[in-house]
Amino acid sequence: MAAGRPRRTTNDLPPAGQLIVVRGPLGIGKTTVAKRLARTLAGWYVSVDAILEEFDLEEWSAGYISEGSFLRTNAFVVERALPILSSGAPVVVDGNFYWETQVSDLCGRIPYPSFVFTLRAPVELCIFRDAHRTRSFGEEAARAVFAKVVSFEAGIPVDATRPLLAIVEDIRSRLPGTAGVRSRRTTSSAVRARRSRG
Repeated sequence: MAAGRPRRTTNDLPPAGQLIVVRGPLGIGKTTVAKRLARTLAGWYVSVDAILEEFDLEEWSAGYISEGSFLRTNAFVVERALPILSSGAPVVVDGNFYWETQVSDLCGRIPYPSFVFTLRAPVELCIFRDAHRTRSFGEEAARAVFAKVVSFEAGIPVDATRPLLAIVEDIRSRLPGTAGVRSRRTTSSAVRARRSRG
């Protein structure tokens, strides 16, 4: 062992909490997938968009929410996630994550295993889904965000053209310690309590 460098033992390692990032273009179904995944894993859900709005962090630059806005948002995500992760529960975070630094910064701030999943579907499907939800952002926004999200690779690609449960099962099966384990169910009151925090 090198002088001045503390030796890590298994007692020093954090419990088995996992940070799971679900990223992808506008309208692809990130929030639906992330909430169902959190419920399936008996975990917690955190929304990047909700934090941007709650703390008024949204600043625009060159037609996009700025990189700095998302890096500031990461601090709030970490603040919410760390106590949950330290208890051993998983945290599922969803957002566009169209800045590569946002992904690396968030995962770098978390001293627990982090897994990034990128939902994939044709831009036309994202536009269609966006047009059929309550709060539509429009075709131009959907195309712009799609282009930004697919401009770099991050994490494990997941086919989001499939039914919701198939997507969730695909992600769950790729997480360490969950392959071959049946999905856990929680009571409706536990789910409501978790939703109120995210």
